Amino acid sequence: MLVDPFFYLCAVPAILIFGMAKGGFGGGIAVVSVPLMSLAVSPMQAAAILLPILLVMDAVALWSFRGKWDKANIKILVPGAIVGIVLGSLGFRYLSEDMIRILIGVIAVVFCLNYWLKKALVDAKGPSVMRGSFWGALAGFTSFGIHAGGPPVNMYLLPQRMEKSLLMGTMAIFFAVVNVIKLVPYSLQGSFDGTNLLTAAVLMPVAPIGVRLGFYLLHKVSEQTIYRVCYFFLFVVGLKLLFDGFVGVLS
Repeated sequence: MLVDPFFYLCAVPAILIFGMAKGGFGGGIAVVSVPLMSLAVSPMQAAAILLPILLVMDAVALWSFRGKWDKANIKILVPGAIVGIVLGSLGFRYLSEDMIRILIGVIAVVFCLNYWLKKALVDAKGPSVMRGSFWGALAGFTSFGIHAGGPPVNMYLLPQRMEKSLLMGTMAIFFAVVNVIKLVPYSLQGSFDGTNLLTAAVLMPVAPIGVRLGFYLLHKVSEQTIYRVCYFFLFVVGLKLLFDGFVGVLS
């Protein structure tokens, strides 16, 4: 088990933030969690420690949003995500974490700027096999690497302007399936050693607190505000990922 106090200083808020996003508040903010934990450990170790905790968050989120999810979108997104996870497990070793951050950052920032400046995505769009498969695959790929599948899924689901609980419930189902599938390649790569599993167990009680806090805030804030928060955090996180990625590549 890790005993470095600085690690826990980074890990506890990272897990709370991820949990709040799972609970429906903050949208893309969850992608800051692995980078935050990476201040104390390597990104790969941070991702390995976080995955079992995400499964607990998924269980709480599924219970919180039970019965509220869009079946058509799930049927489109999940097959694409499986393809993305397979590609990530095969090719992630050849693509650095910094390049992944740059990729996610570019997509997130461009998406938000398009929404704010051109308003091209204001009109509701329904489920699309072509768009959903692409964003689902990208979400599976980035989720495999640094648990950063939120921005690609947001880019597919947010323009549909679903009711906020339906939106978050759909995301809860999607990521629950994705995280269970990710257990296979993570196990095959030996990511779940004793140190990582014990550390995850110690941090596990923080997970449901974050999810329930996010769920509480979701139902105390207007739907319009939720979407504004989602786009705002998506943009901020995109800038942060771009900065971290370029710093890492150039260093």
